[in-house]
Amino acid sequence: MTDAPDAVLRLLLDGRARTRAELIDSSGLARSTVTGRIESLLASGLVVPSGEAASTGGRPPARFRLNPRARLILAADVGATHLTVALTDLTGEILDRSTTPLNIAEGPEVVLTEVIRQGRSLLKAAGRSPADLAGTGVGLPGPVEHSTGRPNHPPIMPGWDSYDVVGRLGRELPGPVLVDNDVNIMALGEHATEYADVEHLLFVKVATGIGAGVISGGRLHRGAQGAAGDIGHIQTPGHTELCRCGNTGCLEAVASSAALAAKLEHATTSHDIVRLVRQGDAEATAAVRQAGREIGTVLAAAVSLLNPSVIVVGGSLAQAGDNLLAGLRETIYARSLPLATKGLRVVTAGSGPDAALRGAAILVQQHVLS
Repeated sequence: MTDAPDAVLRLLLDGRARTRAELIDSSGLARSTVTGRIESLLASGLVVPSGEAASTGGRPPARFRLNPRARLILAADVGATHLTVALTDLTGEILDRSTTPLNIAEGPEVVLTEVIRQGRSLLKAAGRSPADLAGTGVGLPGPVEHSTGRPNHPPIMPGWDSYDVVGRLGRELPGPVLVDNDVNIMALGEHATEYADVEHLLFVKVATGIGAGVISGGRLHRGAQGAAGDIGHIQTPGHTELCRCGNTGCLEAVASSAALAAKLEHATTSHDIVRLVRQGDAEATAAVRQAGREIGTVLAAAVSLLNPSVIVVGGSLAQAGDNLLAGLRETIYARSLPLATKGLRVVTAGSGPDAALRGAAILVQQHVLS
């Protein structure tokens, strides 16, 4: 039984048309409640008639389906060195996007002004107005206090600590503004699109930084201060490299794409590293595999603590393919107890580079429907 306030709309999110009777049976709600909700949704344009079902005697019952483009969602993936803004429908399907190189260290005013500019440009290209927005979802590369949307002592985001991201965007974009850590929204996007039936999932992003999103009991776990999953700043055994956070030996300083690029002669970005690996460069291939081992050492502890059934690896360095996963699996299975790894899958993200955008859209969708 579904007992959410918008149970009817939630049921229609899968795109399948249903009759009133089917909605009543699936939701467990009273006939009068379902009928009233359908009338309200029809009036708002969120739901539209969709023909008639086969008659079992008498007048054929009407069917209803979601109108996913009745409202739009703006989704922003703010990375350490890039910004991608997308326009999605209510199901999170990406309709259009825009990407530009942009350093997070430029500060919140520069970055968020660009989010607004790109968002308006996408709306104009789609022939829609800001009034059509259901809301805006934003992923940031650092800890976020989810209740306020304010960055919480982010180690690689100078000038962002406690900045009112929600207020800044909300002054120029209609609808609610939801902000979270970028890996959290990637975990949301991957879970919703690829592993909706999985209760315990760990999403690991390996790019300029390293972080994890934790799905436990089917829900995203953020922690007390929004710092759950910040594995990039766990110290790795035997390493003393200086990290951007000021500590030494952090996993991010050892195994991120930025750390690897600093060691490789012909690489400055994660895309360079991926290109070298795909070209068969032995040094780059060995570096990526070793990075997998280092990350796997930290994840082995997470496996024992959280006991996930799936570890999904995303981020730009995940595009290096099996070499990264091979290193991860090597140390995870060697250092974790057999019971914790029984049935454990370690896989590359199925949603690819769109995980963050899909997750940002789902963040808004869940808020609007609740």
